[in-house]
Amino acid sequence: MRMLAQQGFNGCLLLVFCYGSGFANIALLRVEKVARQKMQVNKHLKRLNKKPVKTIESPDGDKIDCVHISQQPAFDHPFLKDHKIQMRPNYHPEGLYDDNKMNRESKGKENTMHQLWHHHRSVPVPRNVNIPKSADPDIDNESGHQVSPDLYGDNNTRLFTYWTSDAYQATGCYNLLCSGFIQINSNIAMGASISPVSGFRNSQYDISILVWKDQKEGNWWMQFGNGYVLGYWPSFLFSYLADSASMIEWGGEVVNSEPDGHHTSTQMGSGRFPEEGFGKSSYFRNIQVVDKENNLKTPKDLGTFTEQSNCYDVQTGSNSDWGHYFYYGGPGKNPNCP
Repeated sequence: MRMLAQQGFNGCLLLVFCYGSGFANIALLRVEKVARQKMQVNKHLKRLNKKPVKTIESPDGDKIDCVHISQQPAFDHPFLKDHKIQMRPNYHPEGLYDDNKMNRESKGKENTMHQLWHHHRSVPVPRNVNIPKSADPDIDNESGHQVSPDLYGDNNTRLFTYWTSDAYQATGCYNLLCSGFIQINSNIAMGASISPVSGFRNSQYDISILVWKDQKEGNWWMQFGNGYVLGYWPSFLFSYLADSASMIEWGGEVVNSEPDGHHTSTQMGSGRFPEEGFGKSSYFRNIQVVDKENNLKTPKDLGTFTEQSNCYDVQTGSNSDWGHYFYYGGPGKNPNCP
């Protein structure tokens, strides 16, 4: 179930019938298949969880492994064996709502989120315990925050990315669960919890995410908050993002497995509908795009989409303080969304 604002730009099923002693063979094959899958998962986790220089136990329950920058999971990729790490982008987008400018002008008035684990001079990698499966046919790169008990084993709000090199045909993974994203920042852990979080009729906390392409090297960079340039995806990883993005989307999504034939009761955002406004509804503000000259611009022809507005909805607006913004979300299952 997805709800978003968007900006446009220039297995098989095997049926087996057996008789007599054949049932034992089927059971044996299934056990062997499960055993092989578990071995593959354990092997993959062992490869991902590098021998750390130091392990940090965060107050929020996370275990953060600090590994040498040259030993991070990205360099398991065969095309990155001899890769020279780019320690900073050649270009950084600037514009009306540039994060550095906003922080200077606001003089600390903005409420921002952070991570609780301690800072060290190495690449922080959250300890992996699960390898999830996911699919979306349209998107090459997603970034933001999420709650996913299946992936992380808890209900904490976490910084995440999801990327695929072929529009989810054969590749795709969260955070650092597969080789590709090269992290250069030792202050932020991809996939780790972020806090504090906004409260209903209480303090509201923001995170800002910036993703842009370095026109000189061709790599796609990601920044979190003010000044935390996290790292980059090398340009060769992508097919549809090789040159530029054709569409940009902002919004939320939930998994709707329709338990018992009804819509899920999983909330999107704060669980309140957008018309309730600030302090109650979730929002995106200062929405911008990066143009080919590497400047931040307000989006044109911004449209909205929601699959079931009685479950989750979206309302857009603009003003001098927030630029282009929208409130979004909802409770999921309710009397008007059975």
